[in-house]
Amino acid sequence: MRTVPAHTAVKLSVAAELFADHGVEQTKIEDIAAATGIPKATLYYYFAGKEEILAFLFRDTLNRVADEVAIAVESEGSAAARLAEVIRAQLRVMAEQPAICRALVGELGRAGRIPEIAAMIHAAYYQPVQSLIEDGVTEGSLRQVPDPESGAMAVFGAVTISALSYLVTDQALDQERIASAVTTLVLDGLRLRQR
Repeated sequence: MRTVPAHTAVKLSVAAELFADHGVEQTKIEDIAAATGIPKATLYYYFAGKEEILAFLFRDTLNRVADEVAIAVESEGSAAARLAEVIRAQLRVMAEQPAICRALVGELGRAGRIPEIAAMIHAAYYQPVQSLIEDGVTEGSLRQVPDPESGAMAVFGAVTISALSYLVTDQALDQERIASAVTTLVLDGLRLRQR
């Protein structure tokens, strides 16, 4: 796939709505061209087909998550406080990208077969959150868990599924409510218990 210019990439967010509403199988390149205003020939210049457009949208969203997670992980404060900010960061991105998140639900099996997407989630989220959990153990703000990598996956899953529960029903994503609930659940499970 060629590098997609920014002005074209911005227009592709409309394709996420089509994928979310109709699925990849029912969405045609002609539909994407009509909805985005991007000529069909241009779409084929940058993408082999609609699956590549979907993968591009997933990658773009994951890049945003990675940027926000990195900022949260590298911020000041205890590991517990930074973990709470990671949760808020993921929710912010999901709230900004509701259509691609809804498309993810419908196309989860397809996305799961894109090894690049799985590797991106691992690098963008699992690794930094695992390191954050390990840092929290070292500094004393989080307790030792048997498997920090699985803990990072559990945090990602809890935030993702909680947010998607709102988005697939076309409800406004209540970021603060979800952040509070997930943070409480995660930190009550991980926070070092005082005696």
